[in-house]
This record gives sequence, structure tokens and C-alpha cells, in this order.
Amino acid sequence: MKNKKAAMEMSVGTIVTIVLLMSVLVLGIFLVQKIFGAGTSAIDQVSTQIDSEIGKLFAEEGKSLVIYPSAGEVVIKKGDDPKGFAFNVQNEDGASTQSYTYEVFAQSIPTTCGSLTEDQANGFIIGDKGSFDLGGGNSLSNAILVRLQIPKAAPSCSFFYQVKITGNKDQVENAQIFVTFK
Repeated sequence: MKNKKAAMEMSVGTIVTIVLLMSVLVLGIFLVQKIFGAGTSAIDQVSTQIDSEIGKLFAEEGKSLVIYPSAGEVVIKKGDDPKGFAFNVQNEDGASTQSYTYEVFAQSIPTTCGSLTEDQANGFIIGDKGSFDLGGGNSLSNAILVRLQIPKAAPSCSFFYQVKITGNKDQVENAQIFVTFK
């Protein structure tokens, strides 16, 4: 009789344990989904904020080319996720559409950067060239993002990247952004 009671108690304990573990598993899955959902919406919100800030820069500064962050400086940790900057251009040709090409490249690398060459610095850029069309007086609805993937082996260094935009109707825009690898 004692064996049956022990077996019954053990099976009830096992069932309770299984129910509790399943509850924890479902709760864990729910929380993970909420966290990833919040992360995705945060990225969308940041993109919208960058676009609105760039729009403000066009209005305030009266320039045809604006770079965000407006301070013109970016600090990137070596080996971290790609980070960078955004830029937008406004078509100065009043009525006609203009085709643009853009290029981002490293300017002269200072000797304080050790053995880093311009070719190596240019190799860090994701989205270094491209093209787009703009109607007269318009700017891009979404800024162009330029990201830098800095390997851990790169030396700690600071120098300028140049952004050059050329339109097919003689509009040429240039800007610099100061980048620091830490």
C-alpha cells in the first residue's frame, strides 16, 4: 500500500513540475518577442528622427548638402556593430530632375594612425558609392546612410572622410565628417 501512495505522490509532483516549467517557457517566449518587437520599433523611430533632423538642417542652414550628426563627428568602437552617419542633398536646379552620384572616401591619413592606409580606411566603408535621381528643388525622402565596419585590429585613429556628390547638371556638393576609431 505504501508503494502505491509513493508512486501517486511522485506522479502528482511530476505533473506539477511539468506544468510550472511549461508556464515559464511560454512566459519566456512572450518576453523575448516583446523585447525584439520593441527593438525593431526603436530602430524605425531613430530612422524617422534622423530624417526629421536632416529636414530641419535644410531649413535652418540653407545648404544643399547636410550631414547628420550635425556636429560632423562620429566615434566608432573597433569591432563593434557598423555605425556611421547620414547625408541628404537638395536639387538646386529649380524645375528639372537631376541624376546624382555620390562617393565617400578617406582623406589623407595622418601619421598618428600608424600603418593605416587610405585604401584600408576606404575598405571600412559600407555604402561608399551610389546614385539617385531628384526632382527640381527636392531632397531625398530618406537620407543615405553610410556605415563603417571597423575591425578590432585597426589602429586607434582620427581623420576625415569626404562626401562628394555630383549632379549631371553641374551641381557639385562636398562635405567632411570627422571619424574617430577607438
